[in-house]
Amino acid sequence: MPVIAPWSTTRPAPLLSRAGTEEAPVAGTTVDHLTETYRAHYRSLLGLAALLLDDTASCEDVVQEAFIRVHSARKRVRDPEKTLAYLRQTVVNLSRSALRRRILGLKLLNKPMPDMASAEEGAYEQLERDELIRAMRGLQRRQREVLVLRYFADMTEAQVAETLGLSLGSVKAYGSRGIAALRVAMEATK
Repeated sequence: MPVIAPWSTTRPAPLLSRAGTEEAPVAGTTVDHLTETYRAHYRSLLGLAALLLDDTASCEDVVQEAFIRVHSARKRVRDPEKTLAYLRQTVVNLSRSALRRRILGLKLLNKPMPDMASAEEGAYEQLERDELIRAMRGLQRRQREVLVLRYFADMTEAQVAETLGLSLGSVKAYGSRGIAALRVAMEATK
């Protein structure tokens, strides 16, 4: 059974007020009391976490984290008798957080596309792409530039004209001639 190692079992030095007089330290759960609570109630808290979570590792993590959090906030627990209640509430809250993270993770998982292409279809598409690239290389330079900017870079005819420094009519002419030449080249490979 894991044990929380106390940092110090000695009583801290008394606090001094601004006037230089001694003040009593703030009452709270001592490390010894928390250690005893850990030894006495670890298994019951593990059972509580098991009711909320489904795997042992997560349950152990949640209970351990609950003890760590209560340990770090032990001075705020005014009544040492309520330490177990704080621990139980912390276990429940941490379990809820763990479940929320799991649900969010499941929602964000990539879901496969319902009509995924087979490897054969992917290879066929690659062949068609290679044929298209070869056919594009056979075009005149201006036809190739217009088609690439228009259809692959998704520019409008006006944007292509501005980019290449051509008139809108020239862009339309190079584009239509280029598509006609691509059709001829692609049909010749079939």
